[in-house]
Amino acid sequence: MATDTAGSDTADSEDQHFHTVTRTALSAGVGVAAAFLSASLTAGAETAEIAAQNQTAQLVVIVAIAVQPLLQRLLGVYKNDFGAKDFLFIAFMTFSFWFVTWGIMLTAQHTG
Repeated sequence: MATDTAGSDTADSEDQHFHTVTRTALSAGVGVAAAFLSASLTAGAETAEIAAQNQTAQLVVIVAIAVQPLLQRLLGVYKNDFGAKDFLFIAFMTFSFWFVTWGIMLTAQHTG
């Protein structure tokens, strides 16, 4: 009697796809949330240049990147397969979304 492995391959593929989408969405969401926190820390700055140089606001993204592996492990996205490539992906996605979102917010706050 032959076993049907096509069903388990499909389930594994769907599970891997779900984890990949979840990893990406979490990293992007944390990056956007970090940008909002950075924007709130620099809301009283006179110019966008002064706001962009605020080291506390910049530290927000470093902390956001540092807590991502723990957060994603707690949520079950990563189990034992977390490596350097995964950390670099998280760091890149979080930083990119933080940078673009905060840049837009700084521009919007200081124009007019």
